[in-house]
Amino acid sequence: MPDIETVDTWQGRTLLDRDGDRIGTIDAIYLDDRTGQPEWALVNTGLFGTKSSFVPLAQAFQSDLDVLVPYDKQLVKDAPRVDPDQHLSEAEERQLWRHYGLDYDTTDRSVATGRDATSRARVGRDTSGPTTDDAMTRSEEELRVGTTQRERGRVRLRKYVTTEHVEQAIPVRRERVRVEREPITDANLDAATSGPDISEEEHEVVLHEEQPVVEKRVMPKERIEVHDQNTTGGRRERRRRR
Repeated sequence: MPDIETVDTWQGRTLLDRDGDRIGTIDAIYLDDRTGQPEWALVNTGLFGTKSSFVPLAQAFQSDLDVLVPYDKQLVKDAPRVDPDQHLSEAEERQLWRHYGLDYDTTDRSVATGRDATSRARVGRDTSGPTTDDAMTRSEEELRVGTTQRERGRVRLRKYVTTEHVEQAIPVRRERVRVEREPITDANLDAATSGPDISEEEHEVVLHEEQPVVEKRVMPKERIEVHDQNTTGGRRERRRRR
């Protein structure tokens, strides 16, 4: 069970489930009526924090700036709805303990909350709290080191279209006609006098030219993929005992 000085700093922090998924924001801390020790956290869940759920703090611990509990996110969200009126009745606590699979009347819970639900005689007295049995508990702090996963950013791969104006010089060929005159010689005399002496004639010549043609084709160039890369960094911790 974390001490009250530590838990006092948890209000407003993010609560994570056992897999490191975000459950919600810790809105308030509820103390045990008898011992004054922190016992429940009221967590805002749902869209925009519109719902509230109670979570036991017996096994909660802090990791960096977040608080982790050994429960599934959906289990917390499905917890019985209790009116957060700054006080929990015994019936409401029993209902919540059953929901989280814990026994309201076990000795382990007595250690966690300061309530002794066993029938053994109390023969000792805790100078800082209630009467105890004939034994005492020696405790020590243990370092719990691990990692949690959180979303640190998003990468979006987006393809967009740009327009580029291209200019290119294209040579174009055209046919032209010209009249060439040649004198009558012995070489062309027969061709020149093969027809009638006087006549009318007309000759037609078809001219051709090249015209530029522009055609665009879509050609695949490359494939682009996005991969995440995990990096591992070491961190050393110290252990304090008492």
